[in-house]
Amino acid sequence: MEDIHVKMEKYYKNITVLGILISILWVALVNTQPFSDFAYYDRIAKQIASGGQWGDTYTSVGYSIVLGFIYRIFGSTLIVAKIFNLILTFINYMLVYKILNKIDLEEKRRKLIYGLFVLFPNNIFYNSVLATEILFTTVLLLITFLYFSDIRNKYIVIGVLTGFNAIIKPFFMVFFFVIFILEVCTKVKFLEALKHTAIILMVSLITIAPWIYRNTKLIGEFTSISNNAGIVLYINNNSQNKSGVWMDARNVKNSIVNTKEYVNANATEKNKMLSKASKKWIISHPVSFIKLGFIRLFKTYLDGSDLFYSLNGTNLNLFFKILFAVYTYIARYVIFVPAIILMSLYSAKVIKNLIKKREIDPYSLYNLICFYMFCCTYFITEGQPRYSFPSIFIAVYFFSYSIEKISIPFGKKQKNYINKMMYNRGVIYRNSIKRK
Repeated sequence: MEDIHVKMEKYYKNITVLGILISILWVALVNTQPFSDFAYYDRIAKQIASGGQWGDTYTSVGYSIVLGFIYRIFGSTLIVAKIFNLILTFINYMLVYKILNKIDLEEKRRKLIYGLFVLFPNNIFYNSVLATEILFTTVLLLITFLYFSDIRNKYIVIGVLTGFNAIIKPFFMVFFFVIFILEVCTKVKFLEALKHTAIILMVSLITIAPWIYRNTKLIGEFTSISNNAGIVLYINNNSQNKSGVWMDARNVKNSIVNTKEYVNANATEKNKMLSKASKKWIISHPVSFIKLGFIRLFKTYLDGSDLFYSLNGTNLNLFFKILFAVYTYIARYVIFVPAIILMSLYSAKVIKNLIKKREIDPYSLYNLICFYMFCCTYFITEGQPRYSFPSIFIAVYFFSYSIEKISIPFGKKQKNYINKMMYNRGVIYRNSIKRK
C-alpha cells in the first residue's frame, strides 16, 4: 500500500513541476504587454502603489488593489505581476489537488482531472496576462476547499472570501444562493441551510460595506461595488450588437451616451441610465436577447481567442502562434463540449433524483450550480473567452465522467458500486454539515 501511495504522490509532483516549468518558460519567453482592460488594471495598481486613488468606481478594482500592494512591496514592474500570477497558479494547483482528495474518486480519474487541469492551455498562458481571472479562481477554489472541509466557522470564512471575490467580480455576491440550493438539494435540514446561507450573505455584505461606503462618499450618493454593470448591459444588449461581445456605446442607435443628460451626469447616474435603457430593450426584444445570450455563451466557452491576449506586443514566430492557437482550440472543444453535454445530462439526473428523493453527489452538484451561476451571468451581460477561466476545473471534472464511462464497462456490478459510492458521499457530506 505504501508503494502505491508513493507512486501516486510522485505523479502529482511531476505534473505540478511540469506545469510550473512550462508556465515559467512561457512568462520568460513570451513578453506579453498589457492592453485594454489589462492595461487599466495595471495603471490602477501602480496608482494604488504610489498612494493614489483606488479607482474611480467605473469598474471593480479588487484585483488592482491586491496587485497594488504587491507593487508597493516589490516594485511596479510587469515581471512582478507575472511572478504573482505564477504563485497564484501554483496555489491553484495545490487547492485542486486538496479538493480532489476531499471527494470520493477512483484514483485514475483523480489523476486525469489533475493532469488536465494543470496542462490546460489557459492555466499556462494566462500567467503572462494581467487579468482578474487567476486571482478570482484562486479565491473560488479556496472557498470550494473550505466548504468540503470539516472546519469550524467555515461559513464565516466563506462569507469573507465571497465579499472579497465580489470586489473582483461583483456578480459573485450571489454565491450564497449556490450554497442554499446545494444544501436544500442534498437534504440538509431547511433551517440549517437557511442559517448557513444567511451567515455567508451577512458576512459578505459586512466585508464589502467599507468599499460601498468609500464609493458612496466619492460619488456623493449611494454607489455599490462599481458602476460598470450599466455600460456592460447596454453595449451587449441592443439591436446593433450582433456578435455578443464588446462594441462602442456611441454606435448604438440613438445612443444614450451621446445625450447632454448623460454627459452631465455623475458615474452612478450614468450607470442607472444605462441599466434602465438596457432592461427596456431586453423586455421589448426577448427573442433577440435570447439569441445574443447563446452567442455570448458560445464565445465564452468555445472561443479560444483569449490566447492572443498573451501574445499582445510580442514578436513570436507565426508558426508558434498557429501551433499554440491549434492547441488552445483543440483543448477547448475536446474538454468543454463533452463537459457541457454531460452537465446537461447530469442536470436531468439531478431533477429525477430530487423527484424520487434519491441521494445526490454534493460535489458534482456544487460544480453544476457554480457553472449555471457563471452561465446566467454571461448570458445576460457579456461573452468573452477569458470569462471561462474559473470554469476550467468544473469542465475538467465533468469531462472525466466521459472517460470513466469509456474505461469502465457499465454492468450491474459497476452500477451497484457507483450507487453505493454516491450514497456514501451523501452520508459523509451531511454528517460534516451537521457538525458545523
